[in-house]
Amino acid sequence: MFSKNVGQTDRTIRGIVGAILVIAYFVVSGGLSWLLLIAGIVLLATAALGSCPPYAILGINTCKK
Repeated sequence: MFSKNVGQTDRTIRGIVGAILVIAYFVVSGGLSWLLLIAGIVLLATAALGSCPPYAILGINTCKK
């Protein structure tokens, strides 16, 4: 699988923003509200896994080792 490249602060922020976007999906109605859901799920998944594929491609690592 992917190596961990997302630090604790980054994971916390991703989790909070992801949860807000998922909640916003249910509150907001409109043509592109599904984008809120997709973005929220992606952020929650990367927060839970501790790995971000774009970070790996760009060589970014916020995880303290």
